[in-house]
Amino acid sequence: MNAAATRFSAVMVDGPGTPARLQELDASRLPDDEVLVAVSHSGLNYKDALAVTGTGAVVRSFPMITGIDLAGRVLSSRSPQLAAGDLVFATGHGLGEERFGGHATLACLPQAWLAKVPAAVDPGWVMGLGTAGLTAALAVEALIDHGVRPGDRPVVVSGAGGGVGSISVLLLAAAGYRVAAVSGRSALAPWLATLGATAVHPRELLLGDAVRPLASQRWAGGIDVVGGALLAGMISAIAVGGCVAACGLAGGAELPTTVLPFILRGVALVGIESVRASDARRGRAWARLAAALPPGRLAGLIREEPLAAVPHLAGELLAGQVQGRIVVRVSG
Repeated sequence: MNAAATRFSAVMVDGPGTPARLQELDASRLPDDEVLVAVSHSGLNYKDALAVTGTGAVVRSFPMITGIDLAGRVLSSRSPQLAAGDLVFATGHGLGEERFGGHATLACLPQAWLAKVPAAVDPGWVMGLGTAGLTAALAVEALIDHGVRPGDRPVVVSGAGGGVGSISVLLLAAAGYRVAAVSGRSALAPWLATLGATAVHPRELLLGDAVRPLASQRWAGGIDVVGGALLAGMISAIAVGGCVAACGLAGGAELPTTVLPFILRGVALVGIESVRASDARRGRAWARLAAALPPGRLAGLIREEPLAAVPHLAGELLAGQVQGRIVVRVSG
C-alpha cells in the first residue's frame, strides 16, 4: 500500500558493512502491503545495533530500513481486522532484516504481522518491552515449562544490565523466583536490586565455572543473553534437572562446554527464538508481560530517545554502555 506523494524519514543502511544514516525517502519505496502505519515508537535492540553499525550479518537485503520493532497508528488498511486509527504494533517477522523495519515514520505491513495495542497501555509501553520483552517472557515460559519453580535454588540471568536481561529479572522476580543477576558493570548492582535481583554477581563468577566441566550446583535454571564462555559456565553450575534458556551471542557463538552437565545432571538447554514465534506463544508471552509489568513498573527501565539519535546510540549499545531499554520516539 503506497502513498506516493508522501515523504518520510528513516534510518537506512545502503549496503553491506556500511553504517546506517537518517534519510528522507519517498513512500513509493514502501512495499505494497495491507496496512499503512504512522510509526510513533520503535526500540533499539542488540540486533538493531549490529544492523545500524554495519558490524553484523543481520541485514539480508539492501537497502534496508533498520528496526525489528514498531508501534503506531493505522493510517489506512485493506484488511477487515484493522481500521484507520487503530493502535498497533509488530515485532520480528524479519523486520529490519528482510523487510523495511521500524526506524521510520511510515511502515507498510501485512495485517497478520500486526497486533492491536492493549487498551490499558500505549505504544510507548509496548516498545518499552518490544522484542527484548517478548524474548525475556519466552525464556521465562521455557523455564516454567521445564519445571523450574520458585522455592528452588536461584535462577541466574547473564547480561542483566541490558534489555532482555533486565526484563528477565523483572519477570522472574514478579513470579516469585530468587534471581541472581550477572553483569560486567558493578555500578548497576543497586539498580538491579530495584528490579528484583536478590544477588548481583560479576561475570567472573560464570567465567570461572566455564573452565570446569561440572561446577557446584548453584542455580535451578538460567537465562543467558551472552553466549560463549558465560553460557558454558552457567550450564556447568545448573543443578540436577535444571534448564537454561539461551537467546544471545554478544559474548560469542562458540559454546566451550562438555556433554557432562547434560548426561550426568539432566540439564536442558533451550534456544529462544522470537522472530517467528507462533501467535499462541506470542499471546502467552504478552499476557505475562502485561500482568507482571504495568506501565509504572517500567519507569526505571526505559530511556526514550529521538529517531535521529539511533546511529549514535547503536554504538553505545554495542559498547555495553546502555542500561535497560532504549525506546525510540519516532514521531508525535
